Amino acid sequence: MIEEELATKPYDWEGGAALQNHSKRKHKILREYFQKYLGVRCQIPHQSKFRLAVIDGFAGGGRYACGSVGSPLIFIEELRAAVERSNLYRVANNLPNLEIECLLVLSDQNQAAINLLKANCAPLVAAAKDECPALHLLTHFYVGEFERLYPSIKELVVRGRYRSVLYNLDQCGHSQVRRGTLVDIMRSLASAEIFLTFAIETLLAFLAKTEPERAKAQLRHLDVSPNDLQGIEKIISDDAWLGAAERLVFDVFGKCAPFVSTFSINNPAGWRYWLIHFANNYRARQVYNNTLHDNATSQAHFGRSGLEMLSYDPRHDGEKYLFDLGGRASAKVQLLDDIPRLVSDAGDAINVGEFYEAAYSATPAHSDDIHSAIIEAADLEVLTANGGIRRSANTIEPSDTLRLKRQRSFFPMFLGPSSKA
Repeated sequence: MIEEELATKPYDWEGGAALQNHSKRKHKILREYFQKYLGVRCQIPHQSKFRLAVIDGFAGGGRYACGSVGSPLIFIEELRAAVERSNLYRVANNLPNLEIECLLVLSDQNQAAINLLKANCAPLVAAAKDECPALHLLTHFYVGEFERLYPSIKELVVRGRYRSVLYNLDQCGHSQVRRGTLVDIMRSLASAEIFLTFAIETLLAFLAKTEPERAKAQLRHLDVSPNDLQGIEKIISDDAWLGAAERLVFDVFGKCAPFVSTFSINNPAGWRYWLIHFANNYRARQVYNNTLHDNATSQAHFGRSGLEMLSYDPRHDGEKYLFDLGGRASAKVQLLDDIPRLVSDAGDAINVGEFYEAAYSATPAHSDDIHSAIIEAADLEVLTANGGIRRSANTIEPSDTLRLKRQRSFFPMFLGPSSKA
């Protein structure tokens, strides 16, 4: 378990914090995912109220020296935009208006950062109250280390009976996040999600001291000792390093939740920072994967691009996947093999919802590519609840059934373990 601080240099909010490139990419993904998150959660036609809690555990000052907004202001902006967008649609379609109630918890261990954050949030909160009465913001500010504050934050969420909860834990060198805390968040709330940021060198430094053999095994094929961080510095931009680091990250965090996206923030200077998404249901992972594809090259994966992204030999196999058109073309080839194989492993048929549960546990693929591969696979058919045949990829429903055709062209290829594993 990670019980030590994963630290980098903290931001100087009093002097005017500079927006680093990896943070800029991360904020764009966070904004677009949160926009989609709200769209999915607020799409029930006769829903009139949606309640959620957003906890920004390392909130900072809210605005950088260049004027760009940080995550707390991103959340406020997107909440207001979601209410206004939804209600314009509802008025046009004679549906009841939607209200959103959000418990917004903003914490940082730096008092100066919180003071600045309060000043930066105030105009947005006041404007939302005056101009967007359908948005109800309940804002709480805390000063202190996240781990010490977590029990109080958890109690606040439980007392408010919030079921949909999103944690943004962008450590940025301010404090530590324990693995046990991640597990507690995910197990305590069925609809919880977490974004976690950290630098890979600090994870290696921790493992080198606490579990040297484990770290050595992960890096053996690179001829690098986990104790030699200068050696790692030399290969930090290498694809093989990305694959090794991703496996190590998944090994550490993979059991914290059913769906864990262990992708690095893509950086020309090397893969140093990981933005990990934790979720309890496949739909969240599906939306997150699609968001990454909308931001091609912002994050990176090295391995397979089909349904078993870490099932490869790091000494010989694997390729870099940047969620771009080239990566999607590669994924399509593997999906045409992987999907029928998964159905075969279940017998000869599987409910689409159950297929999603299995598939999204370890795939970087876009949902459109998965659906297209299902329709195009020569040995598969999609049956509706009434026994009809689906012909179009964009009509597939979780209640449908994937079934191997009675007459198959390459059935022997589905027997036994994958040749690519």
